[in-house]
Amino acid sequence: MEWILGTTIPVFIGVVIVLGGGTAFMMGQAIAQAWHPWWQNIAYSLMLAIAVQFLTYALFDGAFIVAAVVSSQAPPFGTAMAGYLATSLVLTAVSSFAFRITRARKMVSQYPWLYERVGLFGWRSKA
Repeated sequence: MEWILGTTIPVFIGVVIVLGGGTAFMMGQAIAQAWHPWWQNIAYSLMLAIAVQFLTYALFDGAFIVAAVVSSQAPPFGTAMAGYLATSLVLTAVSSFAFRITRARKMVSQYPWLYERVGLFGWRSKA
């Protein structure tokens, strides 16, 4: 399982899910609050994944894409790339979740005469 994550499972949970996920949640909220399009979650999550992967590399000797390219002593590039993709997927999912919740709340609170809340993620027009 370590070859998929690029690091051990406790480090992945602690650094990627807790630290990176918390940051991704705030990032998704900020993108929705500024009325930016949803696809910016993907672009910013890819950049955040590099920073989170660097933290796992610097603190816990995990796999890092840049180190795999420039150093012969680093883990193989495939391991680093798999860890980067897993990290990116988790961060994109968390930021998209926060984006949709925030956008639904914002639509209903900013336009209460037009929309009403439907569940956690949605809104609909008032008839």
